[in-house]
Amino acid sequence: MGILEVKNVNKRFGGLKALSEVNLSVAENSVHAIIGPNGAGKSTLLNVLVGKLIPDTGSVMFDGQSVLGRTPYEINQMGISRVFQTPEIFGDLTVMENMMIPCFARRDGSFELNALTGVSKQVDIREKAEQMLIDMNMIDKRHMHSASMSRGDKRRLEIGMCLAQEPRLLLLDEPTAGMARADTNNTIDLLKQIKAERDITIAIIEHDMHVVFSLAERITVLAQGTPLVEDVPAKIKGHPKVREAYLGESAAA
Repeated sequence: MGILEVKNVNKRFGGLKALSEVNLSVAENSVHAIIGPNGAGKSTLLNVLVGKLIPDTGSVMFDGQSVLGRTPYEINQMGISRVFQTPEIFGDLTVMENMMIPCFARRDGSFELNALTGVSKQVDIREKAEQMLIDMNMIDKRHMHSASMSRGDKRRLEIGMCLAQEPRLLLLDEPTAGMARADTNNTIDLLKQIKAERDITIAIIEHDMHVVFSLAERITVLAQGTPLVEDVPAKIKGHPKVREAYLGESAAA
């Protein structure tokens, strides 16, 4: 049993079958990539995992508990955090204020923006936020307004905000989308560091094969809503079905 178990999941949108008999097992403390061509069902599957969509049939279990029927907030409280394709941060707040928000949420189970007005009294929150910024190598940017940062730094901040919630499973939705190669490589190094230093499982959806093969320990390939194959990266690279369905398409493009 993996920490995340998806069994016989199906999802239709009208006449379109977005997911068909999807089975997926993500081992605890592993890095598991989900790849596939456009329209393969990757985003739909991710939205099922975080409670934004309810499948027509099937089950999704996290650490032995069903996530189906729970709100995204409840799923987050279970220990699942998601990093979005576009960095989801508060652009009008400083880097420090951004990092304090998930620290409040982790401690109190909820958060109100006016809580920042009395932050000078919240020593434990400030110390935790500062330590997370140190871990993310962003402490020198703590007074910057986050909207002024590069996309790579916004992503680094968002990942740190997710980690501040102390998740057991981190879901990454194309974390390097729109980045220059230097920022992509920095993000790869950051994720490797996180995996080495923390007791955490990472599931990643990504189009960039450089990212996938730099990080993944196992890879599941989706095509037309159905898993084609799951294996270690070395075997995925040369698999004829994968080359036809995904890698071949990338090369042709």
